[in-house]
Amino acid sequence: MADPKNTDKEPTVVESGKETVRTIASALLIALIIRTFAFEPFNIPSSSMVPTLLVGDFLFVSKFSYGYGSQGTFLGLLPFSGRIHLTDEEPHRGDVVVFKWPQDPSIDYIKRLIGLPGDKIQMRQGILYLNGTPVERDRLDHLTPTAEARAPDNAVDYIEHLPQDPDHVIRKLGDENPLDNTETFTVPPHHYFFMGDNRDNSRDSRDPQGGVGFVPEENLVGRADFLFFSINADTPFWHIWSWPWTVRWSRLFTGIT
Repeated sequence: MADPKNTDKEPTVVESGKETVRTIASALLIALIIRTFAFEPFNIPSSSMVPTLLVGDFLFVSKFSYGYGSQGTFLGLLPFSGRIHLTDEEPHRGDVVVFKWPQDPSIDYIKRLIGLPGDKIQMRQGILYLNGTPVERDRLDHLTPTAEARAPDNAVDYIEHLPQDPDHVIRKLGDENPLDNTETFTVPPHHYFFMGDNRDNSRDSRDPQGGVGFVPEENLVGRADFLFFSINADTPFWHIWSWPWTVRWSRLFTGIT
């Protein structure tokens, strides 16, 4: 005979189901909060940042680094301009940044920040001029290894020395390409100027018509901090069985500079 004093009951199927739904909903809410306010994953679909970033790289973007903008964080749902800052940190020249394309905020771009508000930017015969001064670059003897398809025969890698910022590598295909000689761009207040490290294969702020132009501060999503995964460009992410041979193991959990 059952003990009448024992009032404990096994959870019913309906009760168990409700608890599962609550657990899943809580997990999704936490993930959404983290993705909105802390870190968001992105993958690289194009070669505009070679050799720094490769097609098939997966990275985390720090969304709190520069504060929060309506386009970059709140999907344009909150109507405000500028950014909400939680710290005194500002975007630094040389940062690799994800931002919303000004012409269509549903599209994300990733480029290197070259010009801050008030800066004057110009390209002359392939050389970057910042506020009237040429930015020094040192030619490398060999191309930076990328595990990508064969680079063009005229590709050359340089270490570019932006003032007061860490050096980074750029790739050039000569110095007389369409965006190698430009007008002088003066960055407006509350806007930024971006360029790809693969200088002759990048739609960026040098092309105000079909490219990016100046990027408003509210379009900044965040700073690209580190890679957490990388796989050969011609291998789908979900081909788990091929990972031992197609994952770029040396790129995992590396910082982005």
